[in-house]
Amino acid sequence: MEKLLIVDDDKGIQKQLKWSLSDYEAVLAGDRESAIAAVRRHEPKVVTLDLGLPPDPANASEGLAALEEILRIAPHTKVIVITGNDDRENALKAISLGAYDFYQKPIEPDVINVIVARAFSVASIEEENRLMRAVGGNDIGIIGNSSSIDRLRTMIKRIAPTQITALLLGESGTGKEVTANAIHLASDRKKKPFIAINCASIPETLLESELFGFEKGAFTGAVRTTKGKIECAEGGTLFLDEIGDMPFNLQAKLLRFLQEKKIERLGGRQEIDVDVRVVCATNQNLEEMVAAKEFREDLFYRVSEITLNIPPLRDREEDPIILAKFFLQRYAQEYKSNVKAFAEDALSAIKHHKWPGNIRELQNKVKSSVIMATGTQVTAMDLGFFDHEGKELQLDLNLRKVREQAECLTIQKAYALTEGNMSKCAELLGVTRPTLYSLIEKYSLNIAND
Repeated sequence: MEKLLIVDDDKGIQKQLKWSLSDYEAVLAGDRESAIAAVRRHEPKVVTLDLGLPPDPANASEGLAALEEILRIAPHTKVIVITGNDDRENALKAISLGAYDFYQKPIEPDVINVIVARAFSVASIEEENRLMRAVGGNDIGIIGNSSSIDRLRTMIKRIAPTQITALLLGESGTGKEVTANAIHLASDRKKKPFIAINCASIPETLLESELFGFEKGAFTGAVRTTKGKIECAEGGTLFLDEIGDMPFNLQAKLLRFLQEKKIERLGGRQEIDVDVRVVCATNQNLEEMVAAKEFREDLFYRVSEITLNIPPLRDREEDPIILAKFFLQRYAQEYKSNVKAFAEDALSAIKHHKWPGNIRELQNKVKSSVIMATGTQVTAMDLGFFDHEGKELQLDLNLRKVREQAECLTIQKAYALTEGNMSKCAELLGVTRPTLYSLIEKYSLNIAND
């Protein structure tokens, strides 16, 4: 139930408004001080405000002051000013100060309900638009509106127009490639290629040819001349992920490329000029690797002309909720699911989980939850938080309902463990595939059959 703050020093009017607006959870305040305290504590989307407040109930000064203070601390709040029949001038002044609407006494339940409902609707639409703007990340793909992400976006905008080589540091799953791509999108190179290569995922014997390319006949199997990733990124951006895993003997060749902007293909004799912006990333401590002679010191200083630290998800305030809603919309559309939102227990679980796997972990949980959800709302259980508050799950005392709940939970767990393979899921549960399909249909489980 949405919270509605009613500010009026007349107890009778308070009761009348509370009764007339019974579809909302009413919070009452009789003066400016208590109204401001209620705004801070309850964060209502809509406020009805009588302009005649103590200590000056005969005039509108205190009410207008309350309006200004409410909008200062909660600028998105919709304030509906309530005035007397002969106070149109102050009502219009309140509108000029930022009030959403005004209503003249006497109170008519049908009319005030329409005004308040419309205010809540507008507040919800604006909130969704703000969320989408936060999700959009100012068109560079950085999702979130926490202070740490705002700082990261500011850094990206500052370095993007330059040719400086950036080093991105952060835990696994924090979005280093997304950040590198954001630098690319914010630069004048955005219409050219963005090429990413993971130095840890390519065998040492192949990494050099992947980066620098090779001439025909350079080695057995080199049947034609092939450009490397560096040449493919001409005019654009090259992202070297996990640069701490680059073989030591290849680091010197990379250093020369960064300094001279020239390369030689494997087996070639001709220097090739390249115009490429380089962004590197690692979750290792390169300074320690330099001290241990595992990473070249000169290369370290060359790739870390500027360093950007990407915060872990647990330090990003309300961003887990924003990211979760973004992923929910994406996967609900992708899997043609009727899931629309998160239940309260799911939001609580998302907010309090520490997310050791960061955004990658969150993304995977939301993706599987869209498949697991049986209704229009994703629950904590759908997300895989079977006991997110450290308390026993509360089961119905009706044995039939307990059995059904247990069967649903067990099927969902087995489905997740077998990564959606129905044959393995049935085998794990000790039933036949037809029996499993029958149970899925019986409980209306939102599971995609293979």
